[in-house]
Amino acid sequence: MKHLAALPIIALLAACGADGEPVRPTYSTTIGVGQSGVHTHTSVGARKGNISVRIGL
Repeated sequence: MKHLAALPIIALLAACGADGEPVRPTYSTTIGVGQSGVHTHTSVGARKGNISVRIGL
């Protein structure tokens, strides 16, 4: 049973990019003050080479 549980874990680790360049995570937070009050914007993402993916929260 332990061997069956270990197979997906090993497959996941093998597919995580160990054979290539790692994906660089990015994080950004801004705080602004305006007439309507204080507002914040946070985004997280990943960058690999010339490709960047970002999600705003």
